[in-house]
Amino acid sequence: MIILALDTSGPSAGVAVMREGELVYEATVINALTHSVNIMPMVEEALVRSGFTIADVALFAAVVGPGSFTGVRIGVSTVKAMAQALNKPCIGINALEALARGLAQTPHLVCPIRDARVQQVYGAAFQDGHRVMEDTVLKLHDYLDAIQALGNHFCFVGDGVPPLRDEIIGTLGDEAHFAAAHLNQLKAGAAASIAWANRSQAGDVQALLPLYLRAPQAERERQKHG
Repeated sequence: MIILALDTSGPSAGVAVMREGELVYEATVINALTHSVNIMPMVEEALVRSGFTIADVALFAAVVGPGSFTGVRIGVSTVKAMAQALNKPCIGINALEALARGLAQTPHLVCPIRDARVQQVYGAAFQDGHRVMEDTVLKLHDYLDAIQALGNHFCFVGDGVPPLRDEIIGTLGDEAHFAAAHLNQLKAGAAASIAWANRSQAGDVQALLPLYLRAPQAERERQKHG
């Protein structure tokens, strides 16, 4: 089985190709171009470099969030278009699970966080590769309060780490640990790995939906002034 996985849910754009559970290609870019400009050339490059054509892909995967509303929509719509054109199944990948994937061996509670703006984070928690806290969107101090009920040493990863690192250390002190900086950007290879593990749950394009933990800002503004 060939899996093509896309991520446009955060600051970076990523593409990965997996064959029978083995990663054969992965690329991540952060540049001045928008995800809508980057992603299809990245897909074409991925297929050429891995020696496949789009028709060889048996399963399409998209990171569905939580993350940037616009970014999530780009990835989901791109995967839907390819899967529908080829009549192939697709699967949605949780961004926080993908961020935590590379840290499954740490003894600490893995705490993936993404910058949700307006002084909030998207966060969850994992222990030994298993989810112990559902996705949430909270003020950072409320999220830190929540994870402290689950453990006493924490490993943070995600694009929410750089702007919030000092505040996390100020609250947790020596109990706060941090993944290597390059892991803070979600890797499409991790998404492909999750897709492979859950390939039996793949469905048609109608089942592929963005994962939003709150309403987009424009909608929140309308509700506030409505």
